[in-house]
Amino acid sequence: MSEGTDSRVPPAAAADGAAERDTPQGDAEYLRRRTLRRGSAGWLLLTGLGVAYVVSGDFSGWNIGLSEGGFGGLAIATLLMGVMYACLVFSLAELSAILPTAGGGYGFARRALGTWGGFLTGTAILIEYILAPAAISIFIGEYVESLNLFGLTAGWPVYLACFVIFIGIHLWGVGEALRFSLVVTAIAVAALLIFAVGAFAEFDASGLNDIPVDRNAFGSGSWLPYGVLGIWAAFPFGMWFFLGVEGVPLAAEEAKDPVRSMPKALSIAMGVLVLLALITFFAATGARGSAAVQDAGNPLVVALQGDGDPTALSRFVNYAGLAGLVASFFSLIYAGSRQLFALSRAGYLPRFLSLTSGRKAPYLGLLIPGAIGFALAAGTGDGGRMLNVAVFGATISYALMALSHLVLRRREPELPRPYSTPGGMLTSGVAFVLALSALVATFLVDKDAAFIALGVYVVALAYFTFYSRHRLVAAAPEEEFAALAAAEAELERD
Repeated sequence: MSEGTDSRVPPAAAADGAAERDTPQGDAEYLRRRTLRRGSAGWLLLTGLGVAYVVSGDFSGWNIGLSEGGFGGLAIATLLMGVMYACLVFSLAELSAILPTAGGGYGFARRALGTWGGFLTGTAILIEYILAPAAISIFIGEYVESLNLFGLTAGWPVYLACFVIFIGIHLWGVGEALRFSLVVTAIAVAALLIFAVGAFAEFDASGLNDIPVDRNAFGSGSWLPYGVLGIWAAFPFGMWFFLGVEGVPLAAEEAKDPVRSMPKALSIAMGVLVLLALITFFAATGARGSAAVQDAGNPLVVALQGDGDPTALSRFVNYAGLAGLVASFFSLIYAGSRQLFALSRAGYLPRFLSLTSGRKAPYLGLLIPGAIGFALAAGTGDGGRMLNVAVFGATISYALMALSHLVLRRREPELPRPYSTPGGMLTSGVAFVLALSALVATFLVDKDAAFIALGVYVVALAYFTFYSRHRLVAAAPEEEFAALAAAEAELERD
């Protein structure tokens, strides 16, 4: 089959002011070669996927926010970021019920904000889901080395093993992959609950505010040792308790009854994550003190044993932390492949990246990002910097997805909504404002990471501006959805 240059202009092209779109000959054959396995995931697997994206953040990373804002600053930042994610999740639940395709945030923004908005959103999501697995593979390597597993003393063999083994499971099939993810995630969640029981047995409230106060910081005190600005600087670390849950809609095309299962899974996953965030945050800081865990690579282990010898419980939690990292690594690979698949299928990225195997897996969408992730991990070894880049991309996508909900609510109030966001535009408006605040906060934490992400954006935009926007595929589900809206708007004007 040729993916040649015969073209037509769908209604959406005129509405967006976009150039003519290059549509392959034979839309049915084009899409047949780019088909995912439908009906593979019910609400339970989707809920597990939502928790899996995030669970590694409970084991490490969040505690660095204590060195930015102290206990009070990080607590307020976590509360505000929790509100942002809750509002965003409820907004995405509505959007995913309207458009249950693999495009996720890109598809929502495509209809609300046009081709440019769709591409900007999809690219930001890709930055998050390609960089985050690379960073987590580095953390897995550090855990393996610290636990003296397999006698390994260097990280790159572990990075390679992670990408080869877990991408292999994804290539096997989505149902098998999500069931594996659910099992590993359940182990990690159980370990967090067991950790909390042990840590709360040693809880001492006086340790919560034991970080020395910076008297020169505005509004500083025992609960805000770095002042009011510390709250803002802690935003990116408060996000670690929830970062990634917004990726659940990327599984919509492979879900059973996505109109019902997607909102249910998003809501339950968010509820589980809020509970885990509360118990992890208070148990870890209360057991050993904020100062002791603020710079620890494995804060839960430090909270249990301090400077003493390892205990049976601390060893268990250490191994379970590895399970949490594996769960997040595995699920983020899935999310990145589906976003890449959707953008490629619609022509925003090279079309060959969306080809699927006989088992309906986007094999190039898994292998190529995996190769990039391994190269970044092995070449830099800087997991913290890559996660900061991922957070920057994430906050851009959050703002654009929340804006998409606002625009569709205002511009298309009669659009059928099988699920309606509680609070409507107020909910997505709160998510939008907080997402913009979190975006600015990333510059307070790591300016270099923010500018690296912007550099990637510039390259991607150049590709879209000069090449791919002239060759979009009108038959892709997200593009057809947008074209339908443009056609309806044109009929109303006539």
